[in-house]
Amino acid sequence: MPYIAREHRPKLDSLIEALADAVAAVAKETANDKGDATAYAGLLNYTLTRVTMLVVAQCCGPIRYATIATVSGVLKNVNDEFYRRVAAPYEDKQIAKNGDVPEYAP
Repeated sequence: MPYIAREHRPKLDSLIEALADAVAAVAKETANDKGDATAYAGLLNYTLTRVTMLVVAQCCGPIRYATIATVSGVLKNVNDEFYRRVAAPYEDKQIAKNGDVPEYAP
């Protein structure tokens, strides 16, 4: 879960915000050049991959199964929390707006 101790956040937040600004700027530049509104997807994938692998290299030493399992679990948890906090409420609004799929309706 992304809910780390408050005292650790200031050490990371300004760097994370600067990285996000840089990714968004490149995405906007790419989108304008190619007309691709989803240009951020590959950039976000690249950024998250590099950050993940750099942290693993600095914290874990040689890759072992335990490292692979831990990092895979963290990335799955990131996905699950994003879905729970962002996608599910969005889908609930769309159900209210457009109606449910008959097979899901109570």
